[in-house]
Amino acid sequence: MIALPQGLTAGIWNIDPVHSEFTFTARHAGVSKVRGHFEDIAGSVNVGDTLESSTVTAEADVESITTRNPQRDGHLKSGDFFEAENNPKLTFKSTGINAISNDEFELVGELTMRGVTREVTFATEFSGVATDPNENQVAGLSAAATVDRKDFGMEFNAVLGGGELLVSNKIKIELELELVKA
Repeated sequence: MIALPQGLTAGIWNIDPVHSEFTFTARHAGVSKVRGHFEDIAGSVNVGDTLESSTVTAEADVESITTRNPQRDGHLKSGDFFEAENNPKLTFKSTGINAISNDEFELVGELTMRGVTREVTFATEFSGVATDPNENQVAGLSAAATVDRKDFGMEFNAVLGGGELLVSNKIKIELELELVKA
């Protein structure tokens, strides 16, 4: 049995989209990093009496993707990548939590993008609990995982003259979440 992190109590904790981020990073032309994020995210953590009995669900609206470049954003929404018209949401549903220390754990679950579901493990860090100015209990989590976009049916490949891919296959996903106790 794994104890809950210090200050975290059982119950529903909702993602506060105003104080949370879902970002991703890809290599461009093999030399630089391009970052983007989803502006419309939602989800919750159902904290059980133990860490093992806790669950996480989350989603992002693909239409809310932004990389600060409208042309690139449109391409990411197209059939080459997310195919937003037929797959408007990215979803995550946890299947297990493995403690590493009191504030670090692995969050294992099913990530669905473009209609394809794969198991993904997020290295997760719990950053504590506080009371915000409105007297709400809030908690913080950071999580990161690396996925291969081709595993999710994103087959677009443009190979440059030196053999580099225009867009890397490996994509780093990072979440900075503030949760509010319901």
